[in-house]
Amino acid sequence: MPKLKLKNSKSVKKRFKISANGKKQHRHSRINHFNARQDGATRRNSRGQETLARQNNKDVKNLMPYV
Repeated sequence: MPKLKLKNSKSVKKRFKISANGKKQHRHSRINHFNARQDGATRRNSRGQETLARQNNKDVKNLMPYV
């Protein structure tokens, strides 16, 4: 019997991006709404992508086997 092909998780594919060096990147948390109460430095530092923690790398790799 042939081995079933794995599928990439659609939700994980939308939330994470692979950098040129193979690192997984994601958006910062707590930047969707209620940002007026944050100070400027917090808002500024939340822009852009953040590198995924090393401990969570394996979990994301299992959910995206072909990316």
